[in-house]
Amino acid sequence: MGRRDVGLSITAAEIAAAFSHSHWADRYPPVLTVDQAAELLRVPKSTLYAWSSQGRLKGCGRRVGKHLRLFRDRLLTHLFNGAFDNGEE
Repeated sequence: MGRRDVGLSITAAEIAAAFSHSHWADRYPPVLTVDQAAELLRVPKSTLYAWSSQGRLKGCGRRVGKHLRLFRDRLLTHLFNGAFDNGEE
């Protein structure tokens, strides 16, 4: 069975528009903690840590000491524009 969301992607303008209201920009700033990213994506924190250790979030964040920080716009672009196109959802 084919995926119905093939070809679905998100643009930088769409991401900017989504966070243009101060409520959303304050809740999800450009650099996210794992808690914020998990809440935004509606996934458990353990999923984000697993994706990070599997290399699925390359270019989306950095370790700051022992803490993982994720770049909101890169994370959304990465996830919506093909990070998991290899069928490993």
